[in-house]
Amino acid sequence: MMDAVTVALLVIAALVFPGLLFLFVLSMLTEWWERKIVARAQARMGPSYVGPVGVLQPFADFIKLLSVKEEIRQKFATPGVAKAFAFAAIGALSATLLMLPLSPVRLAASYDIIVLSYICCVWVPFAVAVMGMSFPNPFTGAGVSRFLTLYAVCEPAFFAAILVPVALTTNVVGTPLPYSVLFTAQYSWKLWLNPATAVVMIIALGAAAVATQAKAMAHPFNIPEAEQELIAGHMTEFSGQILALNNLIHDADIAVSALLITYFFLGGPYPFPHLSVPGVILMIVKYVAVVTVVSIIKASFGRFRIEQGVAVLVKYSLIPAVIALLAAMFLSAYPVLAAGA
Repeated sequence: MMDAVTVALLVIAALVFPGLLFLFVLSMLTEWWERKIVARAQARMGPSYVGPVGVLQPFADFIKLLSVKEEIRQKFATPGVAKAFAFAAIGALSATLLMLPLSPVRLAASYDIIVLSYICCVWVPFAVAVMGMSFPNPFTGAGVSRFLTLYAVCEPAFFAAILVPVALTTNVVGTPLPYSVLFTAQYSWKLWLNPATAVVMIIALGAAAVATQAKAMAHPFNIPEAEQELIAGHMTEFSGQILALNNLIHDADIAVSALLITYFFLGGPYPFPHLSVPGVILMIVKYVAVVTVVSIIKASFGRFRIEQGVAVLVKYSLIPAVIALLAAMFLSAYPVLAAGA
């Protein structure tokens, strides 16, 4: 049984930091940085009017959609279902942050990587697909079909990639809880000190980066929302509050994916202590670097066709992730080889 103080801390963690409020702010700032980088790459200014250097523009856009813009409804739409699944997806993404070291109340258990993968790699795309199908439309149906086709490859690839540092941390570095998100985030940086595990980590990091690009539906993987072909794909009928919630899910998914890469592959603030000033600065630098790479790739490529996108994901994300995972399993079976490298 948890005492009153623990329950209070858990509620604060879920609602404020690093839960809903923190995720909302982080998602908005991530969107602002991404828009700025893409704009600069294309010789534009990007967000510039609301707040210093336009930093509050994403907040203003969200509030405008949520409270000002009209929510357009059609005869056979079920907006209540769309909103319910949107809230569920946002809650799921917030829950993942409680499993990371930045949470004051850290939820950790053996094999909790399965829980994280279910939340991020299954529940979130499922919720977005249901939101799209809540507004029946030929363009919506085609967009959801492309969305699910893309995610059927990128989500397994992302899971396989993040499983690499989890397996190596458990079996090579050694942790009290096997296959734990928390302990992987705390000790994965040690894998870069070993030449054998570092090579495997490099392959898995590249696979995770490509999968994240697809999860963000950023160029060249913005196939489900191809405006010239499908108007806006699965988002064709979204407006007002539902469009605001969809955009928040999109930004939050990018933020959580970037955080997982920052912790699992780049070590978060480590080797500095988590709450130290150098640790916080290093953590921010690594996170911004991950988002910057995604933004630069987005600004540098045109859109693939669906078959091209799937082929690229299989070639540059799924296959390398599986190869890295097999190598991690081999090193896990023979940790003496990794230790002696």
